Amino acid sequence: MNLALAEAWKYQFLTYPNPAVGCVILDKNEKILSIKAHECSGAAHAELNAIKQALSTLRPEFDFPSEPNALHAFILKNHQNLLQDAQAFVSLEPCNHQGKTPPCARLFAALGFKKIHISVRDESVLAGGGAEFLKRGGVAVEWDILKAEGERLLKPFLKWQKGQFKLFKLALSLNGSALGKIVSNERSRTYAHKIRSKIDLLVVGGDTMRKDRPLLDSRLCGGRAPNLCILSRQSLENFDPSIPAFGVKGREIHTKIPQEARFLMYEGGENFLRLLKDEMDMFLIFQNSRLVEEKSLNLNLEFTPLFRGELGDDSYGIYELSPSPSRG
Repeated sequence: MNLALAEAWKYQFLTYPNPAVGCVILDKNEKILSIKAHECSGAAHAELNAIKQALSTLRPEFDFPSEPNALHAFILKNHQNLLQDAQAFVSLEPCNHQGKTPPCARLFAALGFKKIHISVRDESVLAGGGAEFLKRGGVAVEWDILKAEGERLLKPFLKWQKGQFKLFKLALSLNGSALGKIVSNERSRTYAHKIRSKIDLLVVGGDTMRKDRPLLDSRLCGGRAPNLCILSRQSLENFDPSIPAFGVKGREIHTKIPQEARFLMYEGGENFLRLLKDEMDMFLIFQNSRLVEEKSLNLNLEFTPLFRGELGDDSYGIYELSPSPSRG
């Protein structure tokens, strides 16, 4: 299950409004055939991606369609019982309904899987019930594998379903400075732009707008530019209208957080972090491989790491703020 969870974390935030989900498939001899995740809303679920990869490993000559419903139908027609008695480890209970993508539980049953290991139950009325369907079809189900870790993975999804999820993004040098025109490499910035293209609102401070004069779009991934909220004591009329962020076509500019925004990303430096740290649900922190002469952050914060990865010569981590007596 660790492998399924780790793969899902790579696409955390990019699946909005869907949950991040990972799946690992083992053949009947318990050899790993595939490790895949759900990558974005509207694309194939983790289970369908993993089944496709597993069959591709066994039959490289298969020409799989890319559209999820067509892929589902192709697999049902051509699977040749290649995954009979296979097992799957899934971070979230497989769905049992037809939405934009087909029901994964029914695919497992049709292909003759022996057992499905699940980290977290799907409590939703619409998508739940996959495990019961599997059991009725003769597939064994094991629950609560690394349940606490699975629930941490699902935290953004559960938060934005019921209200707002707040992510703070920060880019640092190797010695902890957030200063400089470009801190992260292009791969890191592209990943950040991918998240920007998904969110409901990007939140920045007035100082960032005045000093950096940013564009704050998603150009590196070709995605839509996010709507913007500027937290400042000054009204919008007091900002220079030639700041590039104000010229983005179709963008909404706010000075207060709209209640309907469910996924918010905050971008800023030391002062912004100090002011807002206790409001945040998670922190996305990039770190490059350079020592710089700029001033390092002067903050006393302790984080709990949830996931760490690499993007070229940059590293990044997803964190929660560790509990303290003052925060309960």
